[in-house]
Amino acid sequence: MKKISNKKSKFVRTQGFTLIEVLITVVVLSIGLLGLASLQAASLQSNNNSIARSQAAILASDMADRVRANIQGRNAGNYHLPAAAAVGACAIPPGCTAAQLAQNDAAEWNAAITQALAGGQGVVCIDSTAAPAGTSIANHQCDGVGPLFVIKLWWDDDRNLATPNQQFITSFQP
Repeated sequence: MKKISNKKSKFVRTQGFTLIEVLITVVVLSIGLLGLASLQAASLQSNNNSIARSQAAILASDMADRVRANIQGRNAGNYHLPAAAAVGACAIPPGCTAAQLAQNDAAEWNAAITQALAGGQGVVCIDSTAAPAGTSIANHQCDGVGPLFVIKLWWDDDRNLATPNQQFITSFQP
């Protein structure tokens, strides 16, 4: 009987031990799940940034193709900081001049930028160098000299539309 009482006293000392183990397990599991949620949020943000950069590259390529297609407008300098104005006559191929086509191209391109990029702005200009990018259309920092056409895009990744914080710059020589 003495042995039974010894076993009983050991059992009494270990009561509640499994409850502490379960509590510690729940805390460790909670910390791990919070880390996993943080990793998922960072992954989604990176994916959104990647999508925006891809859209910017596609939009820049679109404008470069428009500049290359309008040879007369390009040679006349109509694509250096073109005024964005929709020209209805350009819906029919022989319906507008090279200058009007450049304005219409800029209007359609700016509409696509606004639709694809949050707080998006873009400019195409002639510049001797592709850098610096400036901070907006008003501060594009294009010098108007040289053979390079530069396409500069700005947008906001944080969805704070007050100040664009991302930029994409490409240059080409038609």
